[in-house]
Amino acid sequence: MNTVINIETDNNTSKAQLQADFEAMRTLYNKKPAPSYEDRKAVLQTLKKSLIVNEQNIYQALKKDYGYRSEFDTLIADVLPSVAGINYALKKLKKWMKPSKRHSGLMLVPSKVKVHYQPLGVVGVITPWNFPVFLALGPAIQALAAGNRVMIKMSEFTPNANKALRQVVEPISSHVIIVEGEAKTGAAFSALPFDHLIFTGSTNVGKLVARAAADNLTPITLEMGGKSPTIISNEINMDVAVDAIIIGKSINSGQICVSPDYVFVPEHREQEFVETFKKRYAEYHLPGKNKNIQTNIVTNRQFERLQGFLQDAEGKGAIIHPVKKHEEKDGRRIYPHLVTNVDDNMKVMQEEIFGSILPVKTYKRIDEVIKYINERPRPLALYIMATDKGLINNLLQNTHSGGVSINDTAMHVAADDAPFGGIGNSGMGHYHGHEGFLTFSKAKTVLYSKAWLPKNSFILKNRDFVFKALRRFLLK
Repeated sequence: MNTVINIETDNNTSKAQLQADFEAMRTLYNKKPAPSYEDRKAVLQTLKKSLIVNEQNIYQALKKDYGYRSEFDTLIADVLPSVAGINYALKKLKKWMKPSKRHSGLMLVPSKVKVHYQPLGVVGVITPWNFPVFLALGPAIQALAAGNRVMIKMSEFTPNANKALRQVVEPISSHVIIVEGEAKTGAAFSALPFDHLIFTGSTNVGKLVARAAADNLTPITLEMGGKSPTIISNEINMDVAVDAIIIGKSINSGQICVSPDYVFVPEHREQEFVETFKKRYAEYHLPGKNKNIQTNIVTNRQFERLQGFLQDAEGKGAIIHPVKKHEEKDGRRIYPHLVTNVDDNMKVMQEEIFGSILPVKTYKRIDEVIKYINERPRPLALYIMATDKGLINNLLQNTHSGGVSINDTAMHVAADDAPFGGIGNSGMGHYHGHEGFLTFSKAKTVLYSKAWLPKNSFILKNRDFVFKALRRFLLK
């Protein structure tokens, strides 16, 4: 089977071809709906080997797509987590596949109850442009571990990465197929009757995907973003806080759904934060300091969108603090810009930034911070820079977010043995770790009763007695 489809969905024949490839994957699944541990292990090991063989191709492909993309960013956010995800799935798969014993309860004694974890069938994955390898393979690895076949819709903005990924999955082409195309292709893809559909991208597009999936009653996992806040406490060492924020804001130039989107700083520490950020960033990232300089903004459109945020904020009274002013030779590379004196009328405080701009808000009391966060859509991540356990617990208990990092940013996504997912506008459902395996499995309850036990005939012949006995138990 070909591992790539290019379609324009205005064409009925092309829609039919997409449907035909879906049916082909369904047929392959139906021929072997219960793949063994050995089968799944072989697929994952083959994928891992192919991923490592194609490592350099992936680096070069993403450099072409972005104009320049740091190999560090590609390694840490695309290649390494994909390999780590395979390693973890291989380590845990036999345990995950084992039926789990459950308590049968009084009514079912002496029967036994187990839960079996069955593959769903064909899983659809819709992937964005910011981490095209990991956000394609991450969910695919979990789906393959659960015994499914997978179709992946790649972004039209990363054609070279798509080509590299096509080479990666070629050895397992009967299990994974790559689809390429623009927005209409994505709409046709999301309308296929998948057994599960996972989408990573913007909230607005996620709503469209959810509507399309609803027509087929397809279960969905939505991984979106939103505005993830960072809170700097009074007592934290500013160097520690800033270094953590730089990690989350500089990986892929902040083009990441869990990037810190704005930061709360104690009122009397605002200037300290700005000066420390500019100083620490210059030490780590400016040209000549490090071979892996900052990644470009992916397209001219995204570059202009970010410049528009800065112009809008400055025009409405904000103060812009660039760590390095943009020069013509920088092309689409935007070094971080801190924005102070912000208010909620500015676009930079209304929309997900998805780039290297960081608004700074000040506060006097932590209750102000909690109130501000809770009055807005729930974010995908929340970051706490603090050592005070009481403060940390207060924020953990009184705010909602998809995940939290304390004295770190973005890195909680790399936790193999923990779920990753949003809440509300930032998403629904989980994948990664055991939760990922469960997402792509049907937990099927199986009741085991001995054929030689006359339990059913006893109940049928003695319904009055059974009724009274059960009622006595109920009222006990």
